[in-house]
Order: sequence, then structure tokens, then C-alpha cells
Amino acid sequence: MERDSKEASGPLKGFRVVELAMWAAGPMVGGILADWGADVIKIEPADGDPFRALNLRPGKETVTETSLEFLVNNRAKRSIVLDVRTEEGRRIALELIHHADVFLTNLRSNALERMRLDYDTLHKLEPRLVYCHVTGYGITGEWRDRAAYDVGAFYARAGVAATLLPPGDEPMMRCGAFGDYYTAMSAAGGVCAALLARQQTGKGQRVVASLLRTGAYAISAHLDRVAQGSPPRAVTSRTEILNPMNNCYRDSRGKWFWLLGLQGDRMWPGVTRAIGRPELENDPRFNSMEARANNVAELTAILDQAFAARSLQEWQPIFEREDIWWTPVNDGDDLLKDPQMHAAGGLVDLPTAQGKALQIVPAPIDFDETPWSIRAPAPELGQHTEEILLELGHGWDEIARLREKRII
Repeated sequence: MERDSKEASGPLKGFRVVELAMWAAGPMVGGILADWGADVIKIEPADGDPFRALNLRPGKETVTETSLEFLVNNRAKRSIVLDVRTEEGRRIALELIHHADVFLTNLRSNALERMRLDYDTLHKLEPRLVYCHVTGYGITGEWRDRAAYDVGAFYARAGVAATLLPPGDEPMMRCGAFGDYYTAMSAAGGVCAALLARQQTGKGQRVVASLLRTGAYAISAHLDRVAQGSPPRAVTSRTEILNPMNNCYRDSRGKWFWLLGLQGDRMWPGVTRAIGRPELENDPRFNSMEARANNVAELTAILDQAFAARSLQEWQPIFEREDIWWTPVNDGDDLLKDPQMHAAGGLVDLPTAQGKALQIVPAPIDFDETPWSIRAPAPELGQHTEEILLELGHGWDEIARLREKRII
């Protein structure tokens, strides 16, 4: 099964991935691997990945007819419609997998076992195959086959929501797919590590990523302390924080910014000079980390009043003069206009089938020697079915028969 991959670029050029995944976290892995050069073949049912039709703004104008999230996370893949629940459909799926380096799925374990596309079955057939299983709660335990989504397994169950809230506050809604992107990036790294191990051992293996474990890892700096007896909540108010040199403040226009004085004693003298209060440097209420922590509410009030006297544009040269580390607190609009975001490559153009490019945020990894690119839009449903079957050696008569039987 050969395919001209001259248009591909990136460190995974020449590798093939077969994806049987839907919604978010699983397909996001495939989108990252496609960016990095892999040929990703997406198996879809006759009615398609349900993420195609998701409208997060019912009754409102949408950016595209197909959901924007689907277009972003399925970029540069090839789509084949295939009913893998049938014997013939499964046989074709096995043909595809035979020519693949990676099988990627986020179906629940019991569904994969029913279709005999589980790891144990495929590993016996294809011992060099890297099998990537993206899950909600892992592949063992009572909850292994429960529905999850990132709001369930990552945000709620893993403690992320509670950890980000002050005690007593109600859980807030977060941006969509928050945990899916974290998990997908982790899984993509795991796939690459497994491919490297295969190069050394000749053997494939299973790579498991879960929303639950990824969420716990994202807040593990806090959880590790909880495990040693610290309080289960990580968030305190601005006036209760231990280090007011590592806190957020507002300028004269109400714009928030963050001081980055993790080494509070190092930054404190410069802050006193910046705000025109050098006498505070040796004030016994504030002249040490411990003193500032004990009098944080009083010091925060002083700094709030001082910083509200100028705009960030006016503060910037003063902060630079005094070697004060800081950064603005951006919202979405701010970030999209931020010149550093553009300079860092944080926004790229995603082509669409209609020829209009959409600006999106790509995976945050670049490679000097094997640069990647988004080389194609997300596929239409079944767009590459015939092309892929012909590559497998199926003739037109066979393709017509499979279509008549609704296998494809």
C-alpha cells in the first residue's frame, strides 16, 4: 500500500496511522500526528464522526457548516466510510491496520472487544503495531467503560475544577475540550516514544492515555503536596496569597497583569523603586518573604493603589529599568492580537475545502530539521474511500459491491 508522500513534511513523514476515533481527544491525537507528517486514515461510520455536526451555538450563526472543532482536529486526514461492525468491514479495517504503524482509537474497551479490535487481538496479528488507546478513566477498574468527556474525567473527576476554585465557589464552566487537548498532546508524545522503542526492539506496544490521569498530572504540583498532608484546595484570594510579588494587579485602565516574582526577595527592592516608595524596602512589615506573607492584605492594598496610577504601556519601561518580571493577563482577543503570540508561531492558517483559510492554534511543538505544516483541510465524509480501497488492491467491481451492501 504505497502512497506518494512528497507533500508531507515533519518528523513522522512516511508513517501511517489508522484512526478509529470520534469526538475530541482521540481525533486530536490524529490531527497532531498528521501535522507532524503522518498519513492518517480516519475510519468513520456511514453517518460520520458525530463531532462533524456539533453546533455549540444552537440558533446562532456558525463559522462553518461542519463544526469548527471537527475541521481543526481532523486536518490533513483521509476519510474512509467503513462499517467495522460487519465481518467484511472488519476485514478491510484489518487490511488497513496491516499497512499501518499506529492504530489510534478512543472507543471504550468493551466496544473494541466486541469488534475484536482490542489490543490483545491486534497485537497477536500485528506485533509491530503501536496501539494508542485514548480513554476517559483508563483500561482497568470499575469505570473503564464509563462515558467521560473531558468535563467528566479531566475537569471534574481529576480534581482540576475544584483545585482552580476558592473554597465555597460553585464549579464553573470552562472552555470546551480543555482536557482533551492536554490528553491528546500527551498521547502524541507517547506514540512517538513507542515508535522509537519499536525501532530499537522491533516490537509494537500499547500506549494508553486517560483524561483522568492527564488531569491529575496537570495539577500534580498541588496533588503531590496534598498527598503529604496539605489542604485539598490550592486556590486562595489575592489578599491571602503567600507571595505578593507573584500576584496579579490592575493598571489605570483596569487591565490585569501578573508580577512574576517567585523569588520575592530578589524583586522586592525593584518594586519599591518602581512605585516610588523606596522607604518600603526595609519596612519591617514587608522586608522579608515571611513579613510580606504575614501582611499580604496590607501590602496588596498599597500595590493596588500604586499600580492603578499608570497604564501598562507606562509601566513597561519602568519595569524594564528595575528588572521586574511581569506579563499581561490576556483574554482571547488580546492573545490573538499579541505580537509575541504571532512571533512564536502560535497561530497558523488551516485550509478548508471551500478555499478559505481559518486561523487556528496548532500543537505547541516545532522541529528545526523536520518542520511540519498543515498540508490539507479536514476531509469530507468518506472523501477518500475509493482511493484507499484502490490502494489496498480492491477493484471497482468490488468497491461497487461493498457500496451496495453498505459496508462502505
